[in-house]
Amino acid sequence: MSRLRAAVIGGGRNGEHQVSLASAASVAAALDPEGYEVVRLTIAPDGTWRDDAEAPIGLPAAVGTLQSCDVALPIVHGPRGEDGTLAALLELAGVPYVGSGVRPGALAMDKWVTKLIASELGIATAPGRLLTARTAAGCAWNGPVVVKPVAAGSSLGVTLVREEAAFAEALAEALRHDDRVLVEEVVAGREVDIAVLGDVVTPALEIVADGFFDYEAKYGGGTVFRVPAPIDPAATKALEEAARALYDALGCRGVARVDFFLTEAGPVLNEVNTMPGLTGHSQVPRMFAAAGWDYPQLLDRLIRDALA
Repeated sequence: MSRLRAAVIGGGRNGEHQVSLASAASVAAALDPEGYEVVRLTIAPDGTWRDDAEAPIGLPAAVGTLQSCDVALPIVHGPRGEDGTLAALLELAGVPYVGSGVRPGALAMDKWVTKLIASELGIATAPGRLLTARTAAGCAWNGPVVVKPVAAGSSLGVTLVREEAAFAEALAEALRHDDRVLVEEVVAGREVDIAVLGDVVTPALEIVADGFFDYEAKYGGGTVFRVPAPIDPAATKALEEAARALYDALGCRGVARVDFFLTEAGPVLNEVNTMPGLTGHSQVPRMFAAAGWDYPQLLDRLIRDALA
């Protein structure tokens, strides 16, 4: 049986470049060489496409390489990648690919739109305001809030503001990453993730961080992940139902990670990630491991679904 030629795309032209490189390297290394011929492509921070040898090849040559493959794995987090950009390129090139399509990628990356969809489904979200560079100057601080870019990931530009003196700086930092900003009330609850892949819902994972779960907490190694999370059956059912509903309503494909705050009143949506971190130590592989799937099995399923 011939091997599948699989393009693994990493990097990207955004603040999550290094995180995407780590995910793509893990994915490429985990694909069984007996079943896959791995072709690595990297998008540099300036947007230049590079080949296996890190030589710049340009977009036309990159598309030619992609079209020579049986399947593509666009392991690029954040804007100009996870937001449907790479899905659109692969659709136009006629290359089967792992992950969500153009529409769900764009919808899930937009945290404001995701909140609107969740509200229509009856899923709670943190009360918040949408601001732009023009309206941010007139926004008054009214208590502890979380300030975040509307379309960014890895907690880049996200600030927990406890004092009014830090509010303007937090807005400016968020606006460095996007031209729209969300100012949300702080939600008191446990941080819990669930992954959905088609008809499969994983055990929940609880994030136990020493303080705010920001970029440093995510990737600095000091955070504890509890999976399966110690959650009672009723709360688990509510989380699973909310995660499935969002996955279906957004039109997701492949794996999506749905992040919640679990409060006394039930789940409160934080965000949906259509291309979540995929290193061996990331939340999604941990959750699938708790469900009995090893890392290569997870990747095989994603590829099979893409080809189907």
